[in-house]
Amino acid sequence: MKLDHCLVKVCGMKNPENIMEVSKLKPDMMGFIFYPSSKRFVGDQFIVPDNFPGNIKKVGVFVDESIERVFAIVKKCNLQVVQLHGTESPEYCLRIKNSGVEVIKAFGIDESFNWNIPESYISTSNYFIFDTKTPKHGGSGRKFSWKVLDNYKHNHPFLLSGGIGPEDTGLIKSFVHRQCIGIDINSGFETGPGVKDVEKLHFFFKEMKK
Repeated sequence: MKLDHCLVKVCGMKNPENIMEVSKLKPDMMGFIFYPSSKRFVGDQFIVPDNFPGNIKKVGVFVDESIERVFAIVKKCNLQVVQLHGTESPEYCLRIKNSGVEVIKAFGIDESFNWNIPESYISTSNYFIFDTKTPKHGGSGRKFSWKVLDNYKHNHPFLLSGGIGPEDTGLIKSFVHRQCIGIDINSGFETGPGVKDVEKLHFFFKEMKK
């Protein structure tokens, strides 16, 4: 999987200057976390910088949030995508999708994951994210065994997440799954929670394109 054929989402952004620096690398999506328990919580007063590029999709990340608050933040921040990391029901996802916003449903993966669960979300989401299962709903910096994704048999696209870092270009290029359309990167590229190392990201993008 090469970067020019691979959707790239950079998640956990919160600092306005850092957001604009990373935007110059032209990821496909950028994620902002609206989950108060996260170290990368953007805060209640957060707004996306006015000069944010229109060709990068803005993703709001939520965990078991009231749907009213999700819709309010979508409107306030002009989000194109909502990413759901909790126990949200398929019906909850469908309400958001039917409003015209793309939905990414995330699942925490370990060796005991029930691969029948995603099936009920296929018609109510646009993508899945498979991340390492943690009590804090992601951002752990730990990988899960990508081999277990051999158990995923559905015809619904997903992004690969969980502990991806600058040193993983070889692993990503060698990873093959017919429904994997991209990667979601976060803590492996940080100098601190919510602040990305632009040089590491630049190196990563460059290496992936080779």
